[in-house]
This record gives sequence, structure tokens and C-alpha cells, in this order.
Amino acid sequence: MTVCVLIVSAPLLPGDTNCDVSALRRKQCFGLGFKLASPPNNPAPPVLWSLRRKQKGPHLRVEVETDRPTGRMTAETAPSTVVTGAEGGGGGAHQHAASKTPLLYYDQECAKVEAWLDEHPEFMQDYFLRKATRQVVDSWLVTHATSTSSMTQSSTGESPTQPTGGSSRGGSGATTPVRKISAHEFERGGLLKPIVTTIDGTPTFLVTPSPDSTSNCTSTHHMATNNNMHNSNAAQASQRRSRIELRHLDEKELIFELVKDICNELDVRSLCHKILQNVSMLLRADRGSLFLVQGSTCGGRCLVSKLFDVCSRSTLEEMEKKEEIKIQWGHGIVGFVAESGEQVNIPDAYKDNRFNHDIDLMTGYRTRTLLCMPIKDCNGEVIGVAQVINKQGESCFTTNDEKIFASYLQFCGIGLRNAQLYETSQLEVKRNQVLLDLARMIFEEQSTIEHMVYRILTHTQSLIQCQRVQVLLLHQASKGSSFSRVFDLEASDMECEDVDSRTSPFESRFPINIGVTGFVATTGETLNIADAYSHESFDRSVDEGTNFRHKSILCMPIKNSSGQIIGVIQLVNKFDDLAFTRNDENFVEAFSIFCGMGIHNTHMYEKAVVAMAKQSVTLEVLSYHASASLDEAHRLKSYVVPSSKKLRLLDFTFDDIHMSDDETLKACLRMFMDLDLIERFHIDYEVLCRWLSSVKKNYRNVTYHNWRHAFNVAQMMFSIISATQWWKVFGDIECLALVIACLCHDLDHRGTNNSFQIKASSPLAQLYSTSTMEHHHFDQCIMILNSPGNQILGNLSSEEYSRVVKVLEDAILSTDLAVYFRKRGSFFNVVRTHDNWVHEDNRELLRGMTMTVCDLAAITKPWEIEKRVADLVSSEFFEQGDIEREELNITPIDMMNREKEDQLPLMQVAFIDSICLPIYEAFADLSPTLKPLVDRVRENKMHWLELSEVNVTQKRKVIDGEDSRQ
Repeated sequence: MTVCVLIVSAPLLPGDTNCDVSALRRKQCFGLGFKLASPPNNPAPPVLWSLRRKQKGPHLRVEVETDRPTGRMTAETAPSTVVTGAEGGGGGAHQHAASKTPLLYYDQECAKVEAWLDEHPEFMQDYFLRKATRQVVDSWLVTHATSTSSMTQSSTGESPTQPTGGSSRGGSGATTPVRKISAHEFERGGLLKPIVTTIDGTPTFLVTPSPDSTSNCTSTHHMATNNNMHNSNAAQASQRRSRIELRHLDEKELIFELVKDICNELDVRSLCHKILQNVSMLLRADRGSLFLVQGSTCGGRCLVSKLFDVCSRSTLEEMEKKEEIKIQWGHGIVGFVAESGEQVNIPDAYKDNRFNHDIDLMTGYRTRTLLCMPIKDCNGEVIGVAQVINKQGESCFTTNDEKIFASYLQFCGIGLRNAQLYETSQLEVKRNQVLLDLARMIFEEQSTIEHMVYRILTHTQSLIQCQRVQVLLLHQASKGSSFSRVFDLEASDMECEDVDSRTSPFESRFPINIGVTGFVATTGETLNIADAYSHESFDRSVDEGTNFRHKSILCMPIKNSSGQIIGVIQLVNKFDDLAFTRNDENFVEAFSIFCGMGIHNTHMYEKAVVAMAKQSVTLEVLSYHASASLDEAHRLKSYVVPSSKKLRLLDFTFDDIHMSDDETLKACLRMFMDLDLIERFHIDYEVLCRWLSSVKKNYRNVTYHNWRHAFNVAQMMFSIISATQWWKVFGDIECLALVIACLCHDLDHRGTNNSFQIKASSPLAQLYSTSTMEHHHFDQCIMILNSPGNQILGNLSSEEYSRVVKVLEDAILSTDLAVYFRKRGSFFNVVRTHDNWVHEDNRELLRGMTMTVCDLAAITKPWEIEKRVADLVSSEFFEQGDIEREELNITPIDMMNREKEDQLPLMQVAFIDSICLPIYEAFADLSPTLKPLVDRVRENKMHWLELSEVNVTQKRKVIDGEDSRQ
């Protein structure tokens, strides 16, 4: 025999000697919560119950015996109806854990008990809230935790480990959008704010709250504390009184309790359900309905039944399954009450001509008496209508009922307005989330126009839910008269297996309704057509010979950031034969703005890709023509390279005037040899020869900043490093970079300085804002070093290569005198304090100043060389000045003004004093071997002073001669 002890929370009544299940039901002895397993195929054999009562305190102890032999029961062997758990709801000491309760069979009478509980959920809930202990609640939560979480995951379509962020899917296909919310859901909260424009003309989706909404919103903290709100609602629910208790309260106490019941409810449907059930209790009405106002005064309002025919036994879940009923404004009793704002009390509904008999015919329910009253907010605006039907036990609703109804609905109006504001704010949040998701989707990948449009179509179809979506791109030259490409997507396409793997939409499957799309593309206006065949712009011929029929159409222009129309988006046939609403227009308008920017950006990206391809080809061609030929490299390779002594490369007074170009190249080879750079960095000799020839080739034939100047700078660097043995300070890598920098520091010089590039707004000035020409020289240097056959750094390690490029860049940029003036103060301090050159910062200063010393080295040459070079420099400057005067219409500075050529000696003296002497004196302090350089600078300064006096004397003679002639 299987015995189960049931602890029943009910006092033992006098005279009770027998107990059966029916008696337990009659005495409301519901101490068991039954959880039924699914019935198997085989019916259960009858079970005989034997109950023994034992008196223990105020409770009844019932022992149930069955004639079923004991045995282990599994899910497979379980008969029809099995109790899988029992939870005591009575007194704390008599609790039994569900896991320890033996399995029981029970007969039809027990099933009736459970059926009665199912039919009276209010009593079951009330009993549970009053009698259940913490242990019972905890057991219930543990039992349902797994199923609830899994159900939530399955409902959301996400696994527990799946990230919620919208990461891009691997592969080429477009990710099918997950519909977070349908655009139709936004109709519930009334019309949302359209896209507004800020003062500076930029579109925004942020809605500024109106004063009404601000004043009516009791707390802006609701959205931020959503979880806390639900927790407080749960606590409030646990404090509600049962209906039995409520019936014993007087009128004021009852209203107070019912107001408390709704004050914290922010879900509109749940609030409406509570209002109707509470009203039915207040007025002892059989049924009730509640209609909310939707729409605006300008766009037409209507009444929508949030809940219809709610009775005392109706649950919210049952009511939500019913379809909404829409009533036109001013029609019927409900419409009259909403329009007039007055209450209506009808003792006999069928005698009132405003009453609609059709609803009774459909439901089979007869309406006798009816009390209908408007629900108003704090501003007196009608926001809904509540009606109760058929007074219980009396013929009609009384005047007192009207007063009670009106008093309670005043609180309901405030609660409804708060709930609607909360719902609207939640919808605004979801709306912004949808738009942000769309923006992320559009801007995360803009590789091709096909992929972009396909993502737009799928997301539009997912949100708006219509039969067909089209994006038509305008032909740029047509000015709105024709479309270059037409993309389309049908609702059935979203169900295809390749929806995730597709990277482009379908094209030109359907005929173009040029009447509608052409009008929108030409005028830029939006067309929202409820009935296509009744609109003058619609061309009916597009439906001929097809099984498709246009009904509703929403067509809107797509514009780029400049406001230019670049296409049209068209949605056809909204679901359930509905017309497109203003909410749909607002969403599609937002879509069109994002789509316009996305399509425009994609077009720009495609143009950039083409431009980059052209640039790559151009650079390839340039690199080919910039490189010296192999024949030149072979010829230079075949030469015998003289020694440094024979070439006088170690002499500070070196002059290249008698050397040919080939001899300058051989001299460069000798520098690399004597510094041991070829062996140290495994430079291929033929590659070195070709690189030197290419560098010489890329110098333009300008007056001064040509190959000869670069060669002289490199010779001075070689002689300084050799004479001072600074190669020990710099090291091999920095010596290599410095020699390369000297040879390349003026590559592709145009005979004009940085100031001219800025004045002329040249492309180089647009590329580089500072040290314009120096950056260009460096870029040219890197281009040649990376050209095939010229890669003298090809055998360096990645670390060595990076180091060479870094030193190379710093060295070339240091030839800008603006950089020199910025850094020379720090350099002079290092020289004055005799700081250590081991530090990288100090060594960088030394490298940069050495580049300047070599670049200005002509000032240290004998007077004949210095004068010849100075004439070349001034000639190039005067040429730039002539261009500035003739082409730019500006007066050049004195140094470049040919009209002030006689002032050149004085300008040279100023140049020596301000720039040359300080740096050469500092270098003489660093190394005595460099003292000859500063000595010759001083000598040349004296020569320029003498020349200046001669010019002054000649000028006086000219002036005196002119005066004598006058």
C-alpha cells in the first residue's frame, strides 16, 4: 500500500467523523497545490481512496491509502493523471518539500477540485498570497526557474552564451535582421513625433518633451529603474486584499483600496484590466469595457477597445486574445460620450437608437442596462471611455453608482495618462534603438552599392512589413526623369534559404510605376496612397498581365547630405490590407535619410576605390620612369671608383665644379665604401649603382636645388663624420640614414620654397600643412627606396629598416629652417653643458643640426665658391619672386625681389649673423677639427660687407650723376 499524509489547513469542524475529497472541497481545505504531468496514452486504472483522520491541534491530518502496490514510477510507466508534487500551504511546521512527497494517483473527484481551482484563479491567488510561507515560495521559484529561463531564451531566440551585440557575420552574406519591434506596434502609443530639424539644419530623432508631458509625468526615474518598478509592483500585489475582504469594506475604504491597486501600474492593458474589474466590483456590474482615444484632433480620432467585455472571472491573457474594436469618433454611445464628454446612463439599451445591436448578436449576450462615462486626464481632456453593463440584482444603475463611477474614474484618468506617457517613452526608446541599429547596419559596411541596398531592403521589410519594397536609384544625368538601377525585395524573399548568404538584392523584377516614382523623384514630395487605383498618379497598366495588384503605396525620396535627390524608396501593400500611417512615414523618412547618406558614402567609397586603383597604376608608372635603367646601373658598376683622397672628399674646401655627373656618382660610391656601409648592410653593389642613378634622375633641372647641391651636402656630411669620427657616436645605422638623407633631402625640388606652396595653394600644401617640401622630399625618397631594383635596404632586418626610416625622416625634415629655429635653443644648451650624446634625444638634436650645417655648407667654402653658389641661390629666389609678382599678384619679400638685387650683400650678412654663425660656432665648440668652418664663415662675412660698401658707393655715384644732369 502507498500512503501519503496530507496536512490540510482547515479547522476541524464539530461532528466531522468522515472525510472525503468532496468534503475537503466544500470546506475550502485546499492545502495541496497539484502539478499534473501530461497524460500518457494508456488510461489510468481506478484508484480506491481510504482516508483516516487524526486530530492534531487545529489542523486535520489526513492519511490517504491506495490499493496500488508500491513500486518505482518513471515517466514512461506513469498512468493517466499523476500528482508529481504537493506543497503544503497551511501552517509552517507541517510543510512537506515537493521533492520528498511520494507520487499519488487520484480519481475524478480530485480532478474536479483542480478544475474548480482553475476556474477560480482569484481565490487560488488570494489563498496563496495569504497562506504561502517563504519556504513554499522559494520552492516554487526553484521549480519554475529552469523552465522560465529556457522559455525566455526560446522566445527571444537567443542562447545564454550568445552575445546581444550586433556583430558582423562572417562571410559575404548580409545578416537577416531580427525584428525587435514592428512599426505597427508604435500605433498603440498614438502618433510619435516626426523627425525634427535643429537650428543648424541637421536632422535629429531626439524628441523634446512638451510642457504637458513634463507636467504630467510624475517621475522621470521610471525608465531608468524599470526593474525596481516591477519589484515594487510585486510587493504591492502581495499586499492586496482578497475580494471577500473587499466586499466587507465601506464605500470610501473600497475606493481607497482600489485606487491603491492601480496607482503603481504602468502597463496600459494591465491597468485597463484592473480598472474594469474594480469598477465591476464597485458597481456590481456584470461586464465592462474600456476604450482609449487614438489619433489627433487634426488627423482624426477614434476609440479603440483595449479590453472588451471583461467580467469578474476574465483574465488578462484571455482578454488580450480578443481583437480590438475601433469606433469612429462621435458614433454610437461610446463615441457620443467621448465627443461630448458627458456620461450616459441607459436603463434599457435596446430603446436607445445609439446602441449597436450587432455586438449582442455576435456574442449571444443581451445588454440590458448600461452606464458609460468619459475618462479624463488632469487637464480635462477625454483620453478614454469606460462602460459597465447589466447591474446585478437591480434593474438599472443608480445616481449613487454614477457618483462612485465618476469618483473612481478621476483616479483612473491620472493612472491611464501616466501609463500612456510611460508607454510612449518606451516606444520612443525602442524607436531610437531601431534607428541606431539601422545607422550601425548602414555604416558598418559600405563596400558595394548592391550590398548596401540589400541591407536597407531587408531591414525596411522587417520593420514595416509590406508585400514589396523597392529602391530606385536616379540616373545622375537625367535630373529625375529616369532610373539607372532598380532593386526590389518581396516579403516571400525573406523566407528563402539564401536570404542570409545573398550579398545583393534582386534587380528589375517588377515593372516600374513611373507615375508615382517619377513624381516623387521630380518633386521630392512624399506620396502616401491608401488606394492606388483611386490615385491619379498611379499607372494601372503595371498590374496588367500579372497576379499582383497594387493597393497601398508609400513612396519617398532618398536624398544625400547635400539635399540632392539620388533615388526613391517605395513600399507597396502593407500587411493585412492596412494603409500606411504617419508612423510609417516617419520611420521611412528616417530610413531614407540614413539610406541617402549610406548610398552616397558607398558611391564615394567606390569612387575612392577607383581613384586608389588609378593612383596605384600611376605610382607604378611613375616608379618605372623614376628608376634609372639597368644599362645606367651596369655602366656605373663597371667604373673604377677613385679613392677619397684623389676625389678630395675629406676636404672641407671641396668643389665639384670640374666634376662630371658620372664622377659625382663614383664619389657617392666611394662614400658608401669608406663608411663600410656596403659590407655592413649587405647592399648589392648593382642595386646601389641603380639607386644612385635613380636619385640623380629624380632631381629637377632647377637653378640651385638640384643634384649637385645634394651631392655637395652629402660630401660635407662624409667629411664631418670622418674628420670628427662621429660615426662612433651615431653608429652604422644612423650613418647610413644620414648619407641617404643628404643625397635625397631635396628630391623633386621645384625651385620654390614652402611659403610659395602655401601662397599658391599647391597640391603639396594641401597634403602637408608644415614642412611642405621636406615631407615631399621624404616621400619621394621612400618611393625610390621601395622601387624594384632600387631597394638598397632590402637586406636589413625589420627593426633595422624601421630605425633607418625613422632617422631618415627626422634628418630630412630638419633641413627646414623653421625646424632649425625651433630646436637650436635646446641644442645650444646641450653643447654648453657638455651633456652626453648617448641619450637619444641629444643624438637626434645632433643629427638634425648636422644636416643644417651640411645644407648651408656653401657659406663655409672659399670666397670664390661661396660667391658662385650665392649667385645661384639668389637667381632661384628671384625666379620665384617673378612668379609671385606675375602669377599671384603679390609683392615678393626683399630676398626674392629682383628690384632689390643691390641689397643682396647686406641680406647675406644678416643671414650669416642670424643663422650661420651661431650653429657653426657651436660645432667648433664640439670639435676643434670643425674650427676652419667657422673661420671661413667669418671671412665670407667680411667679403659681403666689402661688397655691400662697394654697392653703396656705386649707388651714390649714380645718384650724384643724376643730380648733376638735372
